[in-house]
Amino acid sequence: MNEQLEFVVRAAAIGTGATAVMDLWGLFLKRTFAIPPLDYAWVGRWIGHFPRGRFAHANIAQAPRIRGETPIGWVAHYAIGIVFAALLIGIWGLDWARDPTLLPALVVGMSTVVAPFFVMQPAFGAGITASKTPSPNTARLRGLMTHLSFGVGLYGAALLSALLIPV
Repeated sequence: MNEQLEFVVRAAAIGTGATAVMDLWGLFLKRTFAIPPLDYAWVGRWIGHFPRGRFAHANIAQAPRIRGETPIGWVAHYAIGIVFAALLIGIWGLDWARDPTLLPALVVGMSTVVAPFFVMQPAFGAGITASKTPSPNTARLRGLMTHLSFGVGLYGAALLSALLIPV
């Protein structure tokens, strides 16, 4: 397999796996502690308003619904996970993906919290780092833990892909 194809295949496998781990973490929190995960329909709603020139909302939950917002949101969620995995492999190289170590995965996983803190939350009406929510520190801690789970998922998915994807 040539390196470009290997890069794409590994990024897709690692990003999909890491995002699934993050979703399993959210499911665990929901079932164990009744903490609801992000509604990915809101992500789809946000993206669905882009062609209309609307990039920020006072409250995304009250914004007009977009046809197909739930599948749009879920596809975007996994696509973003793949992009972050590609970033990880782009920085640390295919050699890392072939023989992964934990620290780079955790660094990238924790770094990805910048996207919701400084892009999505403000665009959804929650303020920078959830400052406009009823419990900003709780929301921040949940965000950090969720993205830590993504970092753990990056490592686990990379280990699995190293076993299953030939060089």
